[in-house]
Amino acid sequence: MDSNTLQALGFLPFVLPICIYVAYWDMKGMIIPNKAVYALFATFVVIGFFVMPDTADYLWRFAHFAVVLLIGILLNAARLLGAGDAKFMAAAAPMVAISDIGFLFVIFSVCLLAGYALHRIAKKSPLRKRFPDWKSWDSGRRFPMGFPLALTLVAYLVLNMNNAPGVTA
Repeated sequence: MDSNTLQALGFLPFVLPICIYVAYWDMKGMIIPNKAVYALFATFVVIGFFVMPDTADYLWRFAHFAVVLLIGILLNAARLLGAGDAKFMAAAAPMVAISDIGFLFVIFSVCLLAGYALHRIAKKSPLRKRFPDWKSWDSGRRFPMGFPLALTLVAYLVLNMNNAPGVTA
């Protein structure tokens, strides 16, 4: 079993419920709760210690957190991104190998387009009547990015678990 598969198998059972929670709350309230971000980062800290065989790689992944958090703060200050989105991306960043960044952007692009389309379709469907209190339905130009961000992280881990071609760590 290669290290990508081991990492994906280790992270996914913990990340999946957190990502579902994040997507739900961002669509419902246009907010990503801090406890979800803390849980995601704690998942990397604890599980990563056991599933990453290279201690140096594990420690360097904390730099991913710092760099993405700094970029997220700048994007938030420019009002291009919500603070919860920035924190979620930073907490997820250590789970992504730097060599996979190009592939991650492809996954994110697909998830963003699919998430946007699904959200807009659901907004016009009977699903809206089932969840009438969701703030994202009437948020104007704002979009609950937690949905595609969470989907991106899950898709990345699933593809790593299946040893997708072009995905290496």
